[in-house]
Amino acid sequence: MPRTLTRIGALVAAVALLFTSWSVTTDRRAEALEPFTGYLMAHFTGEHATGEQIYLAHSRDGLHWTDLNNGTPVLLSTVGTRGVRDPALVRSPAGDRYWIIATDLRIANGTSWSDAANRGSKSLVVWESTDLVNWSAPRLLDVASGISGAGNAWAPEAIYDPASGEYVVYWATNAPLNGVTKHRIYYVRTRDFRAVTSPVLYIDRGAGQGIIDTQIVESPGSVGGYRYYRASADGHITVEGSNSILGSWTTIGNLSHMGISNGTGGGNVVEGPMWMQFNGRNEWALWLDQYATSRGYMPIASTNLGSTRNFRTVSDYNLGATRKRHGSILNLTAAEESRVLAKWGTTAPVNRIQSYNFQDRYVRHADFDVRIDANVSPAQDAQFRIMPGLAGSGTVSFQSVNYPGYYLRHNNYDFVLAADDGSATFKADATFRQVAGLASASWSSFQAYTHPDRYLRHYGYQLRLDPITDATGRADATFRLTS
Repeated sequence: MPRTLTRIGALVAAVALLFTSWSVTTDRRAEALEPFTGYLMAHFTGEHATGEQIYLAHSRDGLHWTDLNNGTPVLLSTVGTRGVRDPALVRSPAGDRYWIIATDLRIANGTSWSDAANRGSKSLVVWESTDLVNWSAPRLLDVASGISGAGNAWAPEAIYDPASGEYVVYWATNAPLNGVTKHRIYYVRTRDFRAVTSPVLYIDRGAGQGIIDTQIVESPGSVGGYRYYRASADGHITVEGSNSILGSWTTIGNLSHMGISNGTGGGNVVEGPMWMQFNGRNEWALWLDQYATSRGYMPIASTNLGSTRNFRTVSDYNLGATRKRHGSILNLTAAEESRVLAKWGTTAPVNRIQSYNFQDRYVRHADFDVRIDANVSPAQDAQFRIMPGLAGSGTVSFQSVNYPGYYLRHNNYDFVLAADDGSATFKADATFRQVAGLASASWSSFQAYTHPDRYLRHYGYQLRLDPITDATGRADATFRLTS
């Protein structure tokens, strides 16, 4: 009898687990059927210490964007070159799984463009999530080693192909073919972004014309005559149409009539075409990165992609505080938008850190050294966002306002302003406990997370991390956060 009860109990538990798993999956899949309410942009910001990582921005109308996570990276690559560019956001058809794929490349560490193109990584960096906010550790996905003479794998994109039930991952590789070495677009197929088929040539413009940036968008209802459209940076910004992702494509035209090119014929030279459909209507924006003038992305819009003559310029847009470089945009359901904003949407207030015994002086950075000064100019050098601590709980970290992603951290008991490199050591060294001021309980002192016997203090106006043993030290280690 006890053994029978045990079997019944196990059966009940198994049914309960199955029901729970089914419910979670069904709830997540149901989200894919919900109307879209917002937009999420993944991008990088440039060739600086933290620029080649994953940044996110949010928009309610698709034109006016707010940086998430206070304009700092949400994901850091710890694999390959330890840098990423050109991120693409991918959602499964069921809405129960997401991926970010990106170029494994970091120019900021001193890599030359020649080395990156000819002797670079042949892998992509991949993150995976079931809810769009909790992401796996990054992993490398080799896609280009099967291409003879491959020098790199750049600007990846992916789209689900209902014809095969697989994702088509496509990217640019610089390789010799028929006696010509240049960038061409190749593709592989995958179901899980772990195992891929052998690479196949996808787009070759012929002669000496290379092509790097290509992105495909699906057009519900075949507005304009085709189900899929792709925009490519191939000397122009060329738009093509097709009814099959891996079938034949028809050239629709380019944007030269708008004074827009990818380097041919002058005009506004752009790259990184990025599609976005406006929520709730048959209208598309094509975002173009004005890299030649460093003005960032600009949108053009169309209600019929069947002709490039249908595009019009858009002037009312704002991309937020950080520069957006080649990325992708995902339309969000209300549930997805709620999760994303709950995780990264809070903006930390801007504060100055005032000295207790030199009340005309504030903590500031100058050439990445840290001291207290009066009459700080520019003012942003003395402004910080007080963030939840990078390590521990109930702690704080000080992020620079004019250098997002840079924090006050101690190094050999001296203080510097440094970029978060993602390491546990950095996070610990940039974390403090805010306690009652050692010289006045109505002010604050900041105890080192890694050295609880030491406090942030100034000495000769320079910031240090010291043990505090006398009244002078207590005054030096006392500060006030002011708006």
